[in-house]
Amino acid sequence: MCGIVAAAAGKNIVPVLVEGLKKLEYRGYDSAGLAVIGHSEIERVRSTGRVAELEAASAGTSAITGIAHTRWATHGIPSERNAHPHVSGSIAVVHNGIIENYETLRGELTAQGYVFTSDTDTESIAHLIQSTLKTEPDLLKAVQIACRHLVGAYAIAVIDQNQPGKIIVSREGSPLLLGVSDTGNYAASDASALLQVTRNMVYLENGDIAELTATSVKITRLDGTPVERPVHVSQLSAAAVELGNYQHYMQKEIFEQPEALANTLEIVGGSKSIQPGIFGAEAATLMADADPLLIPACGTSSHSGYTARYWLEALAGVPCNVEIASEYRYRTSVPNPRQLIVAISQSGETADTLAALRHAKSLGQTKTLAICNVPESAIVRECALRFITRAGPEIGVASAKAFTTQLAALFVLTLVMAKLKQRLTPEQEASYIEQLRHLPVAVNKVLELESEIKVWAQRFADKHHALFLGRGMHYPIAMEGALKLKEISYIHAEAYPAGELKHGPLALVDSDMPVISIAPNDQLIDKLKSNLKEVQARGGELYVFADKDSEIVESEGVYILRLPEHYGELSPILHVIPLQLLSYHAALVKGTDVDKPRNLAKSVTVE
Repeated sequence: MCGIVAAAAGKNIVPVLVEGLKKLEYRGYDSAGLAVIGHSEIERVRSTGRVAELEAASAGTSAITGIAHTRWATHGIPSERNAHPHVSGSIAVVHNGIIENYETLRGELTAQGYVFTSDTDTESIAHLIQSTLKTEPDLLKAVQIACRHLVGAYAIAVIDQNQPGKIIVSREGSPLLLGVSDTGNYAASDASALLQVTRNMVYLENGDIAELTATSVKITRLDGTPVERPVHVSQLSAAAVELGNYQHYMQKEIFEQPEALANTLEIVGGSKSIQPGIFGAEAATLMADADPLLIPACGTSSHSGYTARYWLEALAGVPCNVEIASEYRYRTSVPNPRQLIVAISQSGETADTLAALRHAKSLGQTKTLAICNVPESAIVRECALRFITRAGPEIGVASAKAFTTQLAALFVLTLVMAKLKQRLTPEQEASYIEQLRHLPVAVNKVLELESEIKVWAQRFADKHHALFLGRGMHYPIAMEGALKLKEISYIHAEAYPAGELKHGPLALVDSDMPVISIAPNDQLIDKLKSNLKEVQARGGELYVFADKDSEIVESEGVYILRLPEHYGELSPILHVIPLQLLSYHAALVKGTDVDKPRNLAKSVTVE
């Protein structure tokens, strides 16, 4: 969600703060600000516009210590008065997360005479630390004490004009990492913000507090106990998060999918067999009697889970349930210690998915697997097993390559489970491995359909609603297509299993309601053709993504785009590509902000 950058160095850090915020814009935000320690006081600049406006407003500002922030509103409307950093006396604070007891703190601090000038929960942190400084003048110790009074999730960075050259950062539930170098020390919400200055990263644990200066880093726990955290050399490069020759990050990430899939499947493609060890040293033991599987996930990741359910039950014979993570922890469920919990998240910091994982573990379900794109993320660290998708950084809010690499990982999981359950013959295993090897090539062929999809997108510009249809394992792909269209073009879209059309949604169909259908040439194709006839008979306009050898015929009001080949069980990975392109080009026609759609954030680290 929100983004934090902090820097203490021997040179002007304002350009570092601004550039770091630019790299965090993908997370979604509605305001931005920075605070630095000037010659005699805190200098603060805030803006409700883009980071570029903050950059212009801070031109001429120079300092060697400072903090910066992009805010996604949770408490209080997007406005300059609610923008971070928040100031109290001599200190300034930036904060990600939600303080659940802020109203209690606000009442106590108001009684002490502190005046609140914003509607945020963050301002209570600023006043709390300032109040603590009255009895504990050391900033590190004051923050340690103050944090013990906070309930909720947070990552904070604090500076004090009376203690220049020093930054205190702390995390509990929200991601925060340090960047260390010979020229200065830094903190940020994710590594992309710091690649400009260092690739040496230290990942803080929940309950860690760190003191940064230009020449030192000291990490302690809330009680003051010193701790050591390892330094990791980030595998990301600054070039990986650059836009390059593409118009938008989403476009770049759609076209990076062949490479992302090749990287994700490299561990499989170079082998003649698929082994449980792909998921970790204990995988064979933990998976051998796993039955059933439970997949908690949110948004796009949940759609990958719904797709995998078809694979797991059909190929591996393993029952699989998919839970919306934000709902799972709040309902009474029946725990099963044999159940394998498969937590799926692009960032590995998704608050609802992380909470669902912890809830499952609290019920005694300790067989856990993370499918994630970020190796050092919280979800990966808290699972017994893991599969890193190696999609590379995904900047666009609407996920593309993270989704297809999740699907690839889940198909590999399906094959491992099928093998453990003795439902995969050597011939089938060899065939599936060959299909996985060929998958990047197959995706490249689908991407060549972009020019035809652009023509379709032109027809969507004046539409307000759309209906997506799919059957079997392509129904979740229809759900993902509808989500993409909603996210970036703001066209209202719904997805239904095609067989459900006559049970209600058909009432919506008319010439103004385009119906997008996924029509692979599988065992359900004849059933789907009947469903499409129902739309056609009501004057609906059909856009059908069919396979090359399907017998669906184009006619008036029925537009057909044929994919180069039918890809069997892996067909969902191919069929989602044109839906991504359709949404992208429809958004271009409508002129929306493709990479930063309104009201949304990339990494949702609050409930």
